[in-house]
Amino acid sequence: MNISKYEQRTLHALAQGGYIRHVRNGKSIIFAECITRDGYRLVDCSLDVFNKLRRRGLIRSSAGGPYRISPLGLSAVRSQADNR
Repeated sequence: MNISKYEQRTLHALAQGGYIRHVRNGKSIIFAECITRDGYRLVDCSLDVFNKLRRRGLIRSSAGGPYRISPLGLSAVRSQADNR
């Protein structure tokens, strides 16, 4: 699967335990931000990146909660060294 650098960074943050918080205006989502497991906001995650990931089925939400990585997203993400 062809995934951009920004999508890859977002998926990697989600695979480590992050989530995407979203704001709805009626039925459409008008704002989305990725929160890492440490509580920081990931700047690379924009509304366009969010829509691409959701359209491909790499992230999903259950019961109206925040979006998290799906099993398909876990298989699509490339491993990265975590420099902690």
